[in-house]
Amino acid sequence: MQLQTIRPNIVQAIRAYRVEDLMEAAQAAGQHFLYANVGAAQSKQEVLEAIAEAFTFPSHFGKNLDALYDCMTDLVHKSGAQPGFVVVLDQLPDNPRFDREAREQLLDVFRDAADFWGERRIAFRCFYSFAVARSQPLGTWDRAGAEGAPTETAVAVPPKPAPKVPVAKGGFNPNFGMNMPMMSSAFDTAAWLNAA
Repeated sequence: MQLQTIRPNIVQAIRAYRVEDLMEAAQAAGQHFLYANVGAAQSKQEVLEAIAEAFTFPSHFGKNLDALYDCMTDLVHKSGAQPGFVVVLDQLPDNPRFDREAREQLLDVFRDAADFWGERRIAFRCFYSFAVARSQPLGTWDRAGAEGAPTETAVAVPPKPAPKVPVAKGGFNPNFGMNMPMMSSAFDTAAWLNAA
């Protein structure tokens, strides 16, 4: 994989790329590779702390979005010429404490950083992925727990497929999507891969 095939100064979902390939491509191009797995974080503060730790920000990092922008731009720019950046934000949380708005605010900081480096003709590529909500582990529910109560002696019972409902030609098909795994997004293939 060569970075020349990926547009510079962009923030995009990681989808078709593997972290290992991005790391090797950054090393081959002599660019900085910054990786942060924030899957354990649950709030904006925890996400910022995880990024600061992974990117080894200075101890005076303010743990807010403005400080993140400063560390990703001015602080690095003042240290001298830069070869380029490949940044990976892995497993951004999806919960009420770090909702869609918080994720977009975080990604906007990286978009602004991409613009900052683009104006200086330095490549800055940022890739991100979202954490996929985990389903209940097998073996923790049984038929008696149908009301939603977990049981201590549960036995994993695979669900039976629902019977198909006859469909009138041209009518609504209630069978569409039956027995398919739930996905967080129509574009999130990780849910399909985990279900396989």
